[in-house]
Amino acid sequence: MNVIRLTDTISVDEDELELSAIRSQGAGGQNVNKVATAIQLRFDIANSASLPPDVKQRLLALPDKRISKDGVLVIKAQEHRTQARNRDAAIGRLRATISDACVTVAPRRPTRPPRSAVRKRVEDKRKRGDVKKQRGKPSLD
Repeated sequence: MNVIRLTDTISVDEDELELSAIRSQGAGGQNVNKVATAIQLRFDIANSASLPPDVKQRLLALPDKRISKDGVLVIKAQEHRTQARNRDAAIGRLRATISDACVTVAPRRPTRPPRSAVRKRVEDKRKRGDVKKQRGKPSLD
């Protein structure tokens, strides 16, 4: 029973991850048709006992196409030539996704611009309009 450390506070038991070897896509010569080097990692966010509820909620709310409607995160790693390196890459992506969900963003409080800034903006706008008026054809008066 191995434990994978995702962040400073969150560790996931390896039993919660479903790792399967699949064939890589794309060109790769003769070897690509024989060896399953790509790794597909499936992590059930909704039923995970390792994740705190607030992190689960933020993960499920992410607009990520890798998260299914059932709350399962599917990561496919196929950029390396060996299963071991692809496995490490998939776990690294899982680690990055969960650490992104751990960051809480402070809600934005709407503010109003100071009166002096509004006054300056309107004054600059009036001056610019005056400059543009000077460019017109002179009146016949």
